[in-house]
Amino acid sequence: MKEKRSLTVDGEEFEVEIELKEGLWEVSVEGKTYSIKSDSVSKIRPRKKKSSGKLAGGSGIVTSAIPGKVVSILVSEGDTVAAGDVVIVLEAMKMQNEIKAAVGGLVKKIGCESGERVEANVPLLEIEKIEA
Repeated sequence: MKEKRSLTVDGEEFEVEIELKEGLWEVSVEGKTYSIKSDSVSKIRPRKKKSSGKLAGGSGIVTSAIPGKVVSILVSEGDTVAAGDVVIVLEAMKMQNEIKAAVGGLVKKIGCESGERVEANVPLLEIEKIEA
């Protein structure tokens, strides 16, 4: 079974297809196929789907799992949000990603600005839980 992967060689990223056939890896890059022998041949392990876990209860600290540029902040300090509401749009790798509130509550602090580049796992905003 062929699988698509991203591969970085000398700082340049490639989209490749890999498949294990008769003890050799067949790697297809930009329309060309190469056979690669490895001393440690193993089956391709299916990649686990990454779950951000952001909606699983959690804290009121909203972060991004990936670095990127803040495109827009959809809330203001003092706004009330529900768990799952989109609060920030972040651009990473030429794709826009919606960052959602993990908990419902009051937006207490916004720690970023529109147009700002942010690193992964840095607090972007803080939500104070409202206990019902």
